[in-house]
Amino acid sequence: MDLNGKIGILTGASRGIGVFLAESLARKGVHLALAARVQADLDRTADQLAPFGTKVVTVPTDVTDLRSLEALVSRTTEELGAPSLLVNNAGIEHYARFEQYDTDLITQIMNTNVIGPQLLTRLVLPEMVRRRDGHIVNIASVAGKTATPFNSIYSASKHALVGFSWSLREEMRTHGVGVSVVCPGFVSEAGMFSDWSGGKKPPGLAGSVSPQLVADKTIEAIEKNKAEVIVAPGIMKIVDVLHAISPELTTGIARRSGSYRFLEETALKAWEDK
Repeated sequence: MDLNGKIGILTGASRGIGVFLAESLARKGVHLALAARVQADLDRTADQLAPFGTKVVTVPTDVTDLRSLEALVSRTTEELGAPSLLVNNAGIEHYARFEQYDTDLITQIMNTNVIGPQLLTRLVLPEMVRRRDGHIVNIASVAGKTATPFNSIYSASKHALVGFSWSLREEMRTHGVGVSVVCPGFVSEAGMFSDWSGGKKPPGLAGSVSPQLVADKTIEAIEKNKAEVIVAPGIMKIVDVLHAISPELTTGIARRSGSYRFLEETALKAWEDK
């Protein structure tokens, strides 16, 4: 897809990777509807896009609420035009032992990370199919490609998003609509890992990537219509291949490398901080 002049919706646009995605898309000439919960946060992102000269609208949005999503699509269409690009970036996670999860939090994570993106995709897709012009990008995670203990609900939600992306891609193959899923590992500087880690580095085997690299790889996925992109260093780049060959191999490597101990310590700290 040639992005210049396209109209796009970006969720989770007010913080973390979302800000880098917004800037990268605007730099490519995409007119953007920025969606997140808080208007003031969206305004800050919009201000950062001013130098690129693209049209920007900010739409406070709760991705777990269908009416809010309908309003997002309606405002985008009215003020910018029918969207040809949707980037489902909004997401939440919570480290905990599974038996300690609040049941409401389980629902919240799944609604935000899976149901919300599916509903929003359903709202924009018919017009894309009719015009034979569009691309859907779902920002998932390496946690959606392998086992991630002590973050099991987030992992489950990202596995679901990966499966949804691949399945929808096959449906859309003859309709002129591309579908990509981007799976970052730990992201430094900005995003969920940066927020809760307090500067603590992940185990060496896992490593980390910059938010700008995630944004760059997302742009590449759209422009080249790539099905899946894993954005991670070292051996993590092929975690999907290793897990497909032998899940026991990948979990064994993760245990021996200290990755699971790191996740368990994170979950313990989250419980103590409650």
